[in-house]
Amino acid sequence: MAFSLNSYPVMYRAKFSGSWTEEFIEKPHKTKAEEDALPEIERERLIASRNYFNDMPLVNYSTQYGLSVFEGLKAFPQKDGSLAMFRPDRNAARFHKSMEGLCMPPFPEDLFVKACFEVVRRNAALGFAPAYKPEWEKDAFSTADAVYIRPFTYSEGGVGVKLSDEPWVMIICTTVSAYFETGLKGAVVSKRIRATVNGTGWIKAASNYVISALAKHEAAEAGFMECIFLDAAERSYVEEGSSCNIFFYLKSGELVTPELGDTILPGITRESIITLAREKGVKVVERRISIDEAMSESRECFVSGTAAGATPVEAITYNGKMVEFNGGICGDFTAEIRAALKDIQYGKNAGPTGWMMRV
Repeated sequence: MAFSLNSYPVMYRAKFSGSWTEEFIEKPHKTKAEEDALPEIERERLIASRNYFNDMPLVNYSTQYGLSVFEGLKAFPQKDGSLAMFRPDRNAARFHKSMEGLCMPPFPEDLFVKACFEVVRRNAALGFAPAYKPEWEKDAFSTADAVYIRPFTYSEGGVGVKLSDEPWVMIICTTVSAYFETGLKGAVVSKRIRATVNGTGWIKAASNYVISALAKHEAAEAGFMECIFLDAAERSYVEEGSSCNIFFYLKSGELVTPELGDTILPGITRESIITLAREKGVKVVERRISIDEAMSESRECFVSGTAAGATPVEAITYNGKMVEFNGGICGDFTAEIRAALKDIQYGKNAGPTGWMMRV
């Protein structure tokens, strides 16, 4: 799995009290090589010690009511030994908008980008970052490592139901690799509802992911890699995967993805794939697509996200009926888009201007 809580030692914290006050905190650590050589129990104890802050309130609007927003972005190892962040300005804009959506004082976008840059740089200087491996190129970087950057908000103390006026913004880093579990394939349509009109589906809010986690667990228990959510009103139109946007490459040659609205998260990878597909001359349409059309008219299907990249969905099961795409293997178009994205991120090819920020 991609995620394990092996936090790097340098973390960022900012507090709002009329204005933002910033600090970088270096938690206990040894050199990376020394930590790797420790007995497992000692190593786990050392890493776990980085996940606690005694000067922050246990009971608050984040821990009690899920009143928090977060982001996920990556810094990718490059052949020259450097790291490069993928489109941090777009995450900064979404983080700002998400905080506004939960009526928090928004975090300035320039501070977001600078803080992510600096926390990655400081950790890399201590040896905490994966190094580029040429063998990653053999499978189009599908198993390659990257630095995962997790900015999130944490509210001031409080027990009553209330909004956050003086939040913290925290940023931590860890190493990640392939996202989806091996051995599971295809997606199942969930009976659960992820988001409703006039709700928080368009915000990257912590509370949104409770339903996603439940549905993803149920899908895995049934042997599926992924789940798919339908709209709340008509229960007919595809919206998202468990924590990712979704695309359908139709038999007509069109690439269709559900149009943005207040129930769809505006994914940065989604936005990037749309740009790359159009550059290849593919007609991309953002519109409503019913589950019936998706299953009957799709040539290929894939999900997209910071963690997922562009991951093929080999089949969809809905109401007991399974439809397989491209003979149950990754289609040519999905593979081409996935490779185009990864090649840019890992520096094999140049992407659009401004997409990669060197650290």
